[in-house]
Amino acid sequence: MIDAILPIIRDGRRFLVASHESPDGDAIASTLALANALREAGKEVVAFNRDGVPNDYRFLPGWEQVVTRVPEDAVFDAGFVLDAGELRRAGAWIKGRCRTLINIDHHPHSENFGDIYWVDEAASATGVLVYRLLKAVGRPISLDVATCIYTTILSDTGSFRYSNADPEAFHVAGEMVALGVDPWSIASGLYESQEEVRLRLLGLALPTLDVSACGTFAAITVTAEMFAATGTHAEHTDRFINYPRSIRGVEVAIFFRQTGPERFKVGFRSKGKIDVGALAREFGGGGHHNAAGAELDGPLPVVRDLVFSRLATLLSPSR
Repeated sequence: MIDAILPIIRDGRRFLVASHESPDGDAIASTLALANALREAGKEVVAFNRDGVPNDYRFLPGWEQVVTRVPEDAVFDAGFVLDAGELRRAGAWIKGRCRTLINIDHHPHSENFGDIYWVDEAASATGVLVYRLLKAVGRPISLDVATCIYTTILSDTGSFRYSNADPEAFHVAGEMVALGVDPWSIASGLYESQEEVRLRLLGLALPTLDVSACGTFAAITVTAEMFAATGTHAEHTDRFINYPRSIRGVEVAIFFRQTGPERFKVGFRSKGKIDVGALAREFGGGGHHNAAGAELDGPLPVVRDLVFSRLATLLSPSR
């Protein structure tokens, strides 16, 4: 697939680089890694995300060039959609504006929407695929690009704590450090530069902690009322799911976030025993074996009961 992409980069002049809505670290940092590299090669680049760049990632080089709207008459020689899983999560309109569309992803069951479909489920992060592509292009990787690539890996491996922290992840991260990346500055930007209101929101969310009677799954919830009371929004909930996940004995953590009057985004994290990607697909969502999500309609008690009932079955000792 890399060989098919190289002439497109070589011959193209105007590029779009996009990632999924409600972007995480891999989505935003891989977008910026590729966009910065293409600009350094003299290309005209539009970096797009419909939700913009969350505050947690505004230390990344080039973040201020990410746009949330693209002119309706804009046409691109090629578009890269990164880490999206489904085109609709980046923007269905993209396909009609790009002469060639390239899907680069590491999610299982990623939609085959591009003219070029490059999906490697074994990659620890989409940023690793961007790294492979840029190495094949043959241009030196700048410090700005290296900073973004390192961030994709740090973010998607849970700071090298998750099972996807494979030898390639450590190798690429080490190479980025050798190029001048300061691990502390990135860790500080991600984890030690949070807004006060985020902690106030967390203070409201933690009392909702609910651990199953069997102790194998646990949940935390954020409602619209909590957002209103603290002046926060969805991006302030990043990593909240790690609190129930950290409980001894918990195999699956769940995060319920209200997105409408009777609609909830449900995030799942697994320690490996349960494939939460498959579980999320049962509910119309998707994701990885250990990290996935879906959106469900209904009052919170109904949504919780539905999810808890399914998990109780999956985690039954008799299975």
